[in-house]
This record gives sequence, structure tokens and C-alpha cells, in this order.
Amino acid sequence: MENKNGMKTVEDADSNDDNTWWWVVHKGIAASFLCISVFALLVRVAVSLHPYSGAGNPPKYGDYEAQRHWMEITLNLPAKEWYHNSTTNDLSYWGLDYPPLTAYQSYLHGLFLRSFHPDSVSLYTSRGHESYLGKLLMRWTVLCSDALTFFPAVLYFAAAYHSGRPSRRKSNIAWHITMILLNPCLILIDHGHFQYNCISLGLTVGAVAAILSNRDLVGCVLFSLALNHKQMSAYFAPPFFSYLLGKCLRGWSPLFEVSKLGLAVLGTFAVVWWPYLHSTEAVLKVLSRLAPFERGIYEDYVANFWCTTSVIIKWKRLFTVPSMKLISFGATVSTCLPSMVQQIWAPSKQGFLYGLLNSSFSFYLFSFQVHEKSILLPLLPATLLALEEPFLFRWITHYAMLSMFPLLCRDQLILPYVALFALFILLYYAPGGRQDTRRAHFPATLKSFVIAFLVSCSLILHIIYLTMRPPKKYPFLFEALIMLLCFSQFMLLAIYTNTKQWMLLKHSTVIDKEKKDH
Repeated sequence: MENKNGMKTVEDADSNDDNTWWWVVHKGIAASFLCISVFALLVRVAVSLHPYSGAGNPPKYGDYEAQRHWMEITLNLPAKEWYHNSTTNDLSYWGLDYPPLTAYQSYLHGLFLRSFHPDSVSLYTSRGHESYLGKLLMRWTVLCSDALTFFPAVLYFAAAYHSGRPSRRKSNIAWHITMILLNPCLILIDHGHFQYNCISLGLTVGAVAAILSNRDLVGCVLFSLALNHKQMSAYFAPPFFSYLLGKCLRGWSPLFEVSKLGLAVLGTFAVVWWPYLHSTEAVLKVLSRLAPFERGIYEDYVANFWCTTSVIIKWKRLFTVPSMKLISFGATVSTCLPSMVQQIWAPSKQGFLYGLLNSSFSFYLFSFQVHEKSILLPLLPATLLALEEPFLFRWITHYAMLSMFPLLCRDQLILPYVALFALFILLYYAPGGRQDTRRAHFPATLKSFVIAFLVSCSLILHIIYLTMRPPKKYPFLFEALIMLLCFSQFMLLAIYTNTKQWMLLKHSTVIDKEKKDH
């Protein structure tokens, strides 16, 4: 059975989507996906020709050097020393602060670099290494990670999401795939700034696709791997938990179903953490690296609640770090709880997708130690919902780009920023895409003149940031204004999507009533 938006409801949980990949071939989606993928890869290559985080900026350089240094450490030291401070592994110099799967990824990439350019990952002597060949090989590691992880996950998602909708046009599906693969924010951060978000986000997309295909065990394993690659994937944990719990509670044996999924999660974690399970101390050392509470509630300017309101309320002065941990935890849990309750009460696949967006919004806006790059997490489910919520998708992409603008300016990525922004607008309004599928409308109170005003403010802030210097008394005035505008829009979007998710419950009640009447 399908709801009014064409999404399969939880009543179909027992149906098996074995024909998902047959549908891809039958509809000719594979050919479209291949063409879009080639173009998306070329765009990534073009962006990678520009500077990266910390280029030529000693003594610690930037995220590029952090990723290279992790390859150096994992390649030259045993696994038990990767997270341990020592004379051979100075944690104050880009110490490894992601879960073990990131360390294994760094090790594999280190092997690749050592095969072609050993000097780029040699212990001690490679710090700050920036040779042409070294940079080329590093860029290739990101490109290959993207092509081997994120791209297949997107194809899997497209197959799972669209195969149950026979009336959907091929052009609409191609447009959706294009929006996901050519997301400007992800491309700029991974292939410009230099990171590997494509791996954790790819695993998450694969997990979402598995859930939509009723392969819950596969979904649990893939999402557990995402958590073990980057701890920020926990932004998506509440909707996975609540949807699967709600679905299990409606199964023939709730205890058995929950136990089965729990064992899949525990088994995956055990495999990934195996080198550290020999002692409690080893596990705690790794965990201590994953939660950098000593950095405070925030570092740079980020468009979340704590940073934006710090202009008025000096959180760091008024509260200790332990107090802020509790306050931020309470705010995060309380704001994502309604979304969780809705999915436990009435689990549905469409509600699950909205839950991913609402939960990640809660974490981004209220959790402890959020970075500018974390906006990629709310942006992911918004992109997956692009056909259902085209305006929301465009709006969050616009302000996600703006929120990262100061960071990308520091990385000297203004040219690819403008180019990708223009490409996004061009593709968004491509014929046969968004216009043919827009059934969901943003609240009518947001009149066109308000939209024009907000877009104008965004454009003016871009120009001011590039052409003017702030007053000496307020050196971060422009960053604060950008964050204030972005935060206000993220909050409005979060309120809208939470309301939209709860409206699904009302609609499912109507469907149940109609079923009883028949």
C-alpha cells in the first residue's frame, strides 16, 4: 500500500523487493546513472585542482595534513598505538580522533601512497609534505573513495526509492540522482577542503536504501559501519533506532526481531573494534579521542544555536564544560524526541526519511562541538527528499553553502564555490525535473517578497565578506551576521519538517480508517 506521496507504508514491511535491481535495468536507469556519474566525477576532478585546507600554512597546515598524517601513523605504527600518545605519536599534532574504521581507511590509503611515493608517508620526515605527486595521490584517494562508496550507494538508493513508483518518469529519477551526486557542499568539502565524508555518508545512504528495501539487517550493518567511520553519523542514530523499534514492535515476535538487529550491530562493532577489545583501558583511550570536550561548546563560527546566541549569552563564561555537556545533551534529546516518538508510534518509510532530517537538524543546532562541515548531515536527507520537498532542498542547500562560505574563503576556494553554486541552480531548474514533481508546498506565509529579501541578504553578505573589512572592535562581525541569517533559516526549516513528519501520522490514521470501512 502507498500513501499520497507514493511511499510504501510499514504495512508492506513483509514484502520483499527482490526486483529492485531488475527495475534499474528495465527502466534504463543504469545508463543515465553512468552518464551522470562521469560528469559528477569530472566536476570533482576540476574542484580538486584548487587549493585545500592548510595549503602552505605551517606549522600544522590543515585538514589535508591531518588526513595525510593519519596515513603516516597507521602505516608505521601498530594498531594498539594509533590512539596512544607517545614519542612516536604526538597526539597534539593531528592525533587520530575518529573511530577505528577511519584508521583502517587511512592505513589502506597509506599503502597506496607508499607504493608510488614513500616519502609522503614516512614517519616523522613527512610532516607538512606537499609535493606535487603527493598531492595528486591524496586527491586520488578521495576520488576513489567517492566512486567506490558514495556513488554505488546512490544507485542503490535510487533503485530502492523509485522502484515502487511505476508512474515516476525517467527524467525525474535522473534529476534526483543528479541532485544527490552533484551536491555542491559535499564536493567542496571533500574534493576542495579535503576530507572523506563521502565514505560515512555513502554508508549511511546505503543503510537508508537497505531499510527502504526491507533489508533491515543489511541496513543495521551499513549504518554501524558509518558510525565507526565518523562519530557524527550519530546524528542519524535516533531515526534508525525509532523506525526499526517501531517496526519490530509490530512484528510477530518483537523480542526476537530486536535481538536479531541488536546482534548485527554488536557484531559489526566487535569486528571493527577488535584490536582494542583486549582491555577496558584501550577502549577508553579510543573513546576519549572521539569526544573532544576540552575544545568547548563550539570553536569557529557555525550556524547553530550556541554559536549564534553567544553574541548575547556568553555560554563559555557562564557555564563549565560539564554543565554545557548536560545542557546541550538535554537540548538535543528534547528536540529530536518528538520525531522519534512519531516513528515508534507509527513507523513508515517516508516518516523515516523525515526523521533523518529532523534528527540531524537537532544535532546540528544543539549538540556539543559542531563544525561548519556538519551541515552536510542535515543536507543529506534533505537531498534524498528532493523530489518530495524541492523548495526545502533548494533552501537548505543555499544556506548550507552560505554557512560554509567563510571556511571556503580561508581555503581559497571562492572560484569553485561560485561555479558549483551556479551549476546547482542550473541543474535544479533543469526541464523535466523539479517542476514535474513538486507536490509539496512550503507554508503560504513565506511570500515571494520574503524569499527575494532573504536571497538578497545572502547575496549582500557574500559581497561584503569579500570586499570589506570588519571594524577592529568586532573582527568577526561578518561571520556572525552570516551565521545569524543561516541559523534563522535552519530553525524555520526544522520546525517545518518536524510538523510535516507529524502530519504523516494524521494521514496514516485516515488510511487505517478507510481500510476498516472497506
